[in-house]
Amino acid sequence: MLECGNVASIPRVEEESEKYDEKKKSEREQSAERKRGRKLMKKNVIHLTLCAMLFALCPPAEAQQSKVPRIGYLSAVSVGAIAARTEAFRQGLRELGYVEGKNIVIEYRYAEGKADRLRELAAELVRLKIDAIVTGGPTATRAAKEATSTIPIVMALDNDPLGSRFVASLARPGGNITGLSTLAPEISGKRLELLKEIVPKLARVAVLGTSTQPGNAQSLKETELAAGALGVKLQYLDILGPKDIETAFRAAVKGRADAILLLPTPVFTAQRKQVAELAVKSRLPAVYSSLEDVEDTGFMTYGVSITELFRRAATYVDKILKGAKPADLPVEQPKKFEFIINLKVAKQIGLTIPPNVLVRADKVIK
Repeated sequence: MLECGNVASIPRVEEESEKYDEKKKSEREQSAERKRGRKLMKKNVIHLTLCAMLFALCPPAEAQQSKVPRIGYLSAVSVGAIAARTEAFRQGLRELGYVEGKNIVIEYRYAEGKADRLRELAAELVRLKIDAIVTGGPTATRAAKEATSTIPIVMALDNDPLGSRFVASLARPGGNITGLSTLAPEISGKRLELLKEIVPKLARVAVLGTSTQPGNAQSLKETELAAGALGVKLQYLDILGPKDIETAFRAAVKGRADAILLLPTPVFTAQRKQVAELAVKSRLPAVYSSLEDVEDTGFMTYGVSITELFRRAATYVDKILKGAKPADLPVEQPKKFEFIINLKVAKQIGLTIPPNVLVRADKVIK
């Protein structure tokens, strides 16, 4: 016979069993939760690692923008005076894959014919921390050289980079300047020879130039050597600014000059129309240093295509942006020279061009 107390203990055993089962279930649930937590944490770690790797491979927009090269374009004259040259430079960049405003930025600075502003403009470009400076002539190159010895400088043209001490040598410039030479000093004598053929009785020539222009002294020296060989007397007239142009032409007429020889200077580039009009008014054949002058209203030129030099300047910019050092880039010298005559101007001044000279011209403007 069973005791009543033993019967009463059965529910307690069952209750304890249920509590045990609930405890085990709770432990299993907690274990499962911890596993899910560890898996989630592992996924998060992998996700963050991938994000970090992608972030490292894809720099922020600011960093990407900083890689767009910025170059300076420094000129002694106005925008309009060298519009053809500037467009030729842009064309050269486009041919190399550079699109202005997209993958290259150009900071333009024009001195508007005021040479004293060039230093200020050059210093401004240096403060912008640009990648290179392209100069539109020796006066601008000198200002850029004084402003920086570290930023690469590309001469779009220069008539005497050695004489101006812009480079140590044409083959190895040695500093932060390189670019293209017009060889102007060497061809000044050739211009005088052609003028003598056109005007057989040539006896006196007024030479107009700017004494402070880099390369001017060498150009004048070469001209004097040719004049001595041809038996021609020279009258040098210094042009320091636009106000000197008309005075110089009056002096040339008074000195009984038979022709005018113009040495390269930003003054003539900026005042191209005035010079041409004064030459026609004085009935004097004028020999210019660039094709641009003759295509407008000038009489004759012999030399390299200036616009072609500006187009070629883009190749130097490209090499520098890709890591080349100006010190190791040889100064390029032109291999082709153009002889161009404007017959319209010849008729205006009452000059007949000998047939043997006309057939040698690369271009005749009628």
